[in-house]
Amino acid sequence: MAEKEALARSKKSQVPVWLIEYIDENVRDVLPNGTRFLGTTPSGASYWARAARIDATDEAEEETPFFLKVYKSENAKDMAYSEFASMKVFYDIMPEMVAEPIGWGAYKNDPDAYFFVCRFEELTGDIPNSGDFPELLAELHKRSESTATNPGEFGYPITSWGGTNPVRYPSSQSWEECFTKCMELTFAMEEETHGPDDEMTRLREGLMTKVIPRLLRPLETEGRTVKPALCHGNLWDGNASVDASTGTPKIFDVNPTWGHNEYDLAPWWCPRHRMTKVYIDEYFRYYQAAEPAVDFKDRGILYSLRFDVHASSIYPGVYRFRKIAMDNMRRLVDKYPDGYEGYAEHTVLGDQAEETEQQQIPKTTVIEAA
Repeated sequence: MAEKEALARSKKSQVPVWLIEYIDENVRDVLPNGTRFLGTTPSGASYWARAARIDATDEAEEETPFFLKVYKSENAKDMAYSEFASMKVFYDIMPEMVAEPIGWGAYKNDPDAYFFVCRFEELTGDIPNSGDFPELLAELHKRSESTATNPGEFGYPITSWGGTNPVRYPSSQSWEECFTKCMELTFAMEEETHGPDDEMTRLREGLMTKVIPRLLRPLETEGRTVKPALCHGNLWDGNASVDASTGTPKIFDVNPTWGHNEYDLAPWWCPRHRMTKVYIDEYFRYYQAAEPAVDFKDRGILYSLRFDVHASSIYPGVYRFRKIAMDNMRRLVDKYPDGYEGYAEHTVLGDQAEETEQQQIPKTTVIEAA
């Protein structure tokens, strides 16, 4: 009961509702010239912000609604800016998948409040189906790989926010280095929230020194490379839906990084979510699993740890995410006690293991998008 109450308290928005009950002058200034405002209506649920639909018409008197999100905290400015800047990157690469970002800034009537505005798209409220969403995500990854401004560089220059805590991907020349640095920062936040734990410390050490090198270094050795793809970074059920008018899958609330494309599947490995194995299997029809393909499942569990440890960091008094993370960490640490060195010494045995586990690997017949 105490944990449920702690979770409920942490999810209560701290942003005053009056901030979305009118249209601030600075919000008006970032919208297109000729926009005529008709009013606002609360829209969607956000634990960390307030959101509203702005009803409006354009110069031709056509309906042109906008989506307004307002933050008010010590990090409100960074939150609003990162959402605008990150969504713009996605819109430039895959406009059919995200709403067009319009602008961001501070409220004139309350300089401590910051806003983000984009085009309003009516969503169904349900998750995208497995028949088209994995294919569209694979297309996003492929397009971004071919349009990367810094090919070969991993990470993201702007800090994004998952709840009230930052998500950072330091610039790195290898995916292993980028993911390792991100996990170090995430573990530090989690410990600050819940305090130290001897078993957590032991598992963290094993994960950082043995498991991560074992599962990620083979992606970038023996002649293999990872092309940095633009990853959403937080693609759980609550951050994807369907455009009610077109049926097209839509994504939002990004925590982006240039990283290994499979990293975007991380939340789909969590049994508590509705987008699970069927979505993963469908994704691999359009984007082949990276070699060593025999490691794909354990890579997925490893990637999901960033998601679970971060979730633990933002809910004080809620320990279930720590327990989930520790259970998965324990399994990986026990399975890979020899780290990358063990892999390097037994590549022949690794090839044999791949043959025996091949039936567990999703089909990788790649279907080229039109």
